[in-house]
Amino acid sequence: MDTATLLLASAGGAIVGLLLTLFGGGGSVLATPWLIYVVGLTDIHLAIGTSAAAVAVNAATGLAAQARAGRVKWPCAVVFALTGVTGSLVGAHLAKQVDGRALLTWFAAAMIAIALSMLRPKRSNGDPAVHLTGAMVPKLAPLGFLTGLAAGFFGIGGGFLIAPGLMAATGMTLANAGASSLLSVALFGAATSAYYGASGDVSWPLFGALVVGGALGTLIATPLARRLARDPRTGRTIFAAMIIAVALYILLRR
Repeated sequence: MDTATLLLASAGGAIVGLLLTLFGGGGSVLATPWLIYVVGLTDIHLAIGTSAAAVAVNAATGLAAQARAGRVKWPCAVVFALTGVTGSLVGAHLAKQVDGRALLTWFAAAMIAIALSMLRPKRSNGDPAVHLTGAMVPKLAPLGFLTGLAAGFFGIGGGFLIAPGLMAATGMTLANAGASSLLSVALFGAATSAYYGASGDVSWPLFGALVVGGALGTLIATPLARRLARDPRTGRTIFAAMIIAVALYILLRR
């Protein structure tokens, strides 16, 4: 694998790390298309497995940064993540039975649906002091499983699904949901990539390049995350617009 290819992968990793730290999602929404359309991987399942592995590591790095800033709502994040890991393994198994190009089409359709839901006006920006209650668990657990199922099926970290799910189930702010979702992104990505890796569908050189770039992106994004916390509506709009743009590109190029 030549140097130019690894540098391209590193650049994609930097974008992934920046988006994960800012929004708790968007990482593998870009990582898989980046490997396919920019780096030039032709094997869809190899791109999915590699991006899932890298996003898991980059999400863990972003989670550490957000935890230090005090934005992670740990009890809510743990309930969501643990139920979602089971779903991600089921989803990864189902996806391995599906043609790669069909996966891309469904992936893009799901991205557009979630982005449009995020653009709907919100009655509240959320409660920054939210804490886990018994009434939240019956909402968090099934949402976690279904989100994990989707994340495993599409080979994504699932942050663009996790953050809205956490907000809907708990009423937390976008900044807290984005930070808290990184735990699920890391665990879902690890479970999905382990499943793909068992059948050889992970490119470790590209994985390494994505991780190195992701660490740089996380460093760049950390100070920007403080601004996002003060203006959640703008952050939500930027996030949704990015998801729609990538989805349309996938549909045009597939």
